[in-house]
Amino acid sequence: MLTALGLSPSFGFGDRLGLATPGHIAAVLGTGFAPVFAQQSVRENARTGRTPQQVLDDALRAVDAAGWEGPWGADADHLKNPADLLPFVAAGYTFYTVDPGEHVDNGADTDSLATLRQKVRGGSAGLAWDDVAGRYLDGAGTDWPWGCFDEEKLLRAVVKYGRAIRHTVTLFRQLAELRDDFDFEVSVDETDSPTSPLEHYFIASELTRAGVCFTSLAPRFIGRFEKGVDYIGDLAALDAELARHAAVTAHFGTYKLSLHSGSDKFSVYPLIVRHWGTRVHVKTAGTSYLEALRTLAVAEPALFRRILELALARYDTDRATYHVSAEVAAVPRAAAAGDLAALLDDFHGREVLHVTFGSALGRYGPELKAALGRHEAAYQSNLRRHFRRHLELLAPGVTR
Repeated sequence: MLTALGLSPSFGFGDRLGLATPGHIAAVLGTGFAPVFAQQSVRENARTGRTPQQVLDDALRAVDAAGWEGPWGADADHLKNPADLLPFVAAGYTFYTVDPGEHVDNGADTDSLATLRQKVRGGSAGLAWDDVAGRYLDGAGTDWPWGCFDEEKLLRAVVKYGRAIRHTVTLFRQLAELRDDFDFEVSVDETDSPTSPLEHYFIASELTRAGVCFTSLAPRFIGRFEKGVDYIGDLAALDAELARHAAVTAHFGTYKLSLHSGSDKFSVYPLIVRHWGTRVHVKTAGTSYLEALRTLAVAEPALFRRILELALARYDTDRATYHVSAEVAAVPRAAAAGDLAALLDDFHGREVLHVTFGSALGRYGPELKAALGRHEAAYQSNLRRHFRRHLELLAPGVTR
């Protein structure tokens, strides 16, 4: 049943081709995770040429064919403006991820105190300083594991996130006028600097105070959560940081933490289980597309080579809207000449192929989908294997 999922542990399966849901269903069976089978952002729809209705219809057909009877969700991902809401509401989406990143002041982390005070006095921070200071500078919370505010820390939080909070409140209220029951996620993960646990507390507190009923919150965590590859950074430091973020979430008790760019973060999943337990949403997207390319690398190598050549040519342009660090020069040419599937296990190969999906679909979309139709069993098998690897770490006791 297509429905809001609430605080159940949930897993988002992005499907840029409209062909992956059968494999997603096979992967999530018996894991205890509520699936989000239809998940697409406005940016992804623009690049794939699909509409919100088409994305949902593709998932619905697969759900009906598989006889799936459990709850499942449809995520309107990374919504930035009020106009973005309308086609997803019309289609019947149940999960709305608001991305107010354009309203985050990334300079707040390094601004001088004089600049911060000027921004607050000038009103550009979005929140009234006197009101905020009265709520957070009274000495309360000195024993909290995520820390407490002094004037400088609060100034940085207000300047950095004030306008983003106000924008989120506006979008929530508009959505609440259009739908009665929905999951609402707040995503500040696509910003230039991490969200500290203290800033997380500030965001959650201000949203709650404004009456925003949010199901999940996606901070920007320390280290690098790049597309389609494992975590890059100090795992011990991340471990400690996730514990503090979890403490903030437990303090409120009304929402769960969300991990964006969550695919293939195998070293991070045990930390999530340790600190977040079942209060978790994991969002994946392009890794299903990569499994489609893995299928083609074996079954349709000529087509794969053409997609690879295009990816190498387009990467420097297409990477502009992503946080990625792969380099075309580092893609192993030996694998490109021989074991094509090995490129899908290489850091640089994965990212180059991942972020150029829009260019690949623009040129080879019908041909790519037809090839996957000829090798449907292999594609679905690859998807099940790949996502069971995720879910066996996120849901201990699950086996491949």
